[in-house]
Amino acid sequence: MQKYLCTTCGYVYDPEEGDPDSGIAPGTAFQDIPEDWVCPVCGVSKEEFEPFSP
Repeated sequence: MQKYLCTTCGYVYDPEEGDPDSGIAPGTAFQDIPEDWVCPVCGVSKEEFEPFSP
């Protein structure tokens, strides 16, 4: 699954891990995250993320 990078702080959303602290279950694709989700590190909106390839 595609990972996504926060362009503000560098946090990487990994769909295999999800974001359990924010209620996003492991296995949740980025496009399936609610639009009001924010970066768990810096708080910016989902719009500030871009596809990430290590």
